[in-house]
Amino acid sequence: MIDILILIAGLILILLGANYLVDGASAIAKRFGISDFIIGMTIVGIGTSTPEMVVSFLSAAQGNADIAVGNVVGSNLFNTLMILGVTALILPLPLTSNNIKKDIPFALLAALTLAFAGSDILFDGAASNIVSRTDGLMLLSLFAVFMAYTIYSSQSAGAEPLQAETTSQNGAAETPAKPKPIWLSLIMVVGGLAGLIYGGDLFVASASSLAKILGVSDAVIAVTIMAGGTSLPELASCVVAALKKNTDLALGNVIGSNVSNIFLILGGSAIIHPLGMNDIGQMDLGFLILSSILLFITAFTFKKRSLDRVEGLLFILIYIGYVILTIKNGAIA
Repeated sequence: MIDILILIAGLILILLGANYLVDGASAIAKRFGISDFIIGMTIVGIGTSTPEMVVSFLSAAQGNADIAVGNVVGSNLFNTLMILGVTALILPLPLTSNNIKKDIPFALLAALTLAFAGSDILFDGAASNIVSRTDGLMLLSLFAVFMAYTIYSSQSAGAEPLQAETTSQNGAAETPAKPKPIWLSLIMVVGGLAGLIYGGDLFVASASSLAKILGVSDAVIAVTIMAGGTSLPELASCVVAALKKNTDLALGNVIGSNVSNIFLILGGSAIIHPLGMNDIGQMDLGFLILSSILLFITAFTFKKRSLDRVEGLLFILIYIGYVILTIKNGAIA
């Protein structure tokens, strides 16, 4: 009973935190002339990945590579297939030319890089698959490139400046709402992140406890319950952003989070302790790569460059199928 109450409390904190985070981040974006998509890929994307970072770093320090890697792989699958799927059901997500040519390929590159780094047996004939400290440095270097590209894109593209007044539907001039002060926006972002992280921690702890009571293995917990739990901040942020019709922030959040999870979190985890990949099978890495490819393909279906509701439902069904296969195998195959 206590675990269920903690679970509910965690969800409430996550939802409240997501609301403040989205509002604060959007206000900062408008103040500094930065697009919502860039804010989503950086502040929101990395910030809402903090639960994954804490779990993976601690797991790596304790020598538990199964949880460190399984949490990231599972989280990225949950982000792309479940979160974007649910968000698209609420409001179709349009894909821009930059999304198709640069952003989504970057996420695909991250998945392919992890697959390459964790396939020592296949490429080198090694006795085991390990993401070494050298691999970790490579991942962190690619994260630095990703951040530099993101900042450069923001400076090149810019954003529309704040207007002194707008025109209403009846043609009358009207003054837009006064922008939030920077200090208040920062408090909202920090407070929102705190709620997301603490709420996510409560949820994961209670969900893991309930799963163990039900007799679910630790490996399955890492790639499903724990991965889904640490991804709840992204889910809440994207749902709130969709309800506010801020689809750029939702898509940027997921892409930024996925890239950060692999390049930053797994890169940092591997620096702390080399990560064995023996319990992460080809099925998991295959689904990870497939999810990015499917997101890219949605730009060319149904005559619109967007992730539509039908495609969102397909994403959700694919994720459910992955979970069923994982549970059926009894562990990460």
